[in-house]
Amino acid sequence: MIRAFLAHGTATPQCLGAVLTAEPNFAMGHAARGLFSLMMGRRELVQTAKEALLAARASDAANPRERAWIDALDAWLADRPSDAVAAMERTLQAYPADTLSAKVSHGIRFILGDAQGMRRSIERVLPAHDKDHPLRGFALGCHAFTLEETGEYDNAEQAGRSGLELTPDDAWGLHAVAHVFDMTARPDLGIDLIENNTAAWDHCNNFRYHVWWHKALLHMDRGELDVALGLYDAQIRSDKTDDYRDISNATSLLLRLELEGMEVGPRWAELADIAERRTDDGCVVFADLHYMLALAGASRPDAQRAMTARFARDAKSSGEMPARYADPGVAAASGLNAFAEGRYDAAFSDLASARPNMQSIGGSHAQRDVFERLTIDAGLRAGRYEQTEDILHARLKQRAGQADRFTKTRMASIAEARRIPAQ
Repeated sequence: MIRAFLAHGTATPQCLGAVLTAEPNFAMGHAARGLFSLMMGRRELVQTAKEALLAARASDAANPRERAWIDALDAWLADRPSDAVAAMERTLQAYPADTLSAKVSHGIRFILGDAQGMRRSIERVLPAHDKDHPLRGFALGCHAFTLEETGEYDNAEQAGRSGLELTPDDAWGLHAVAHVFDMTARPDLGIDLIENNTAAWDHCNNFRYHVWWHKALLHMDRGELDVALGLYDAQIRSDKTDDYRDISNATSLLLRLELEGMEVGPRWAELADIAERRTDDGCVVFADLHYMLALAGASRPDAQRAMTARFARDAKSSGEMPARYADPGVAAASGLNAFAEGRYDAAFSDLASARPNMQSIGGSHAQRDVFERLTIDAGLRAGRYEQTEDILHARLKQRAGQADRFTKTRMASIAEARRIPAQ
């Protein structure tokens, strides 16, 4: 079960089911079921997590590690995911070689957008994952991702490649290196990496769609928009799943393609049908903003209004997630709607005001870049050239000064717009 979970393998649910069948009173197994359910970001699975918590409490929690997992599940259900992280970190203090707890802590922090915390956590336990540790490669993969998200691109590439040598099926480590090549505008290397390491990700659950998404972005950076759209049809949405991570892959790719002037046809409708069923989810701001992209892309005004109203209601509640709906969620959602309606000045104002706290919605720099691109293009269309140029320079700095195709084309647009009045 541990190896399947670390590798994002399709067998994870079956392995966990086998564990609980063999040991129905195993408290940590029930707690794992609950925590994994919450990671799915689906309202209906909250009840599954509550049932798992009751089962875990009724079981034999024989040691501090199991009790910490129960505490983590309890805290997350009470909308205190940071306390869930703290419970995992207590476990890792006692059991630093516990790769599973390290990965769960990593995963919750990822949902919270805590890149620095992810890095501190994995670096605390790396010494216990020495050359004799059977799961060292997975730990290196986690470290690679945190290095990439904190801007140490060369070290991230080295850690990711070292991890893959030890653990060839580590999709997370492979994808960390793909992130490096995306952030440093080296699409050729990224495409080669993915194509030459299929063993790292072709065994995966829906995470493989995310790897295909990365490949599509890299092709976009080479100007191969038709290849990216082909990957959308053949791989990224070959299975019409409703997992929010799959929806985020799909919506953000379609939006990127549209921003480059490509017609994507009726593809928005399928995504919007799913998003309409999710307007009341309210589990993860990152997920909801991508649902909003789908609704806006397909022009579903009633559902857009319903989700906008729900954002406003959630923003008035107390808790860690409601705080994220209040800021940046409300402003970001308003900006997405304004952009879809062609109100570019309002879109820029809203998206720019949301921008300082967008890290807190979770996901990676590459995933959140769709909102950065929307902000920039809204600014260009509204004639806010100076402010837009500042955002482009900040984006370029985050990418180690390496200009990708998007940066080059938008900088050229600003230069052209400034020449026109002079002429």
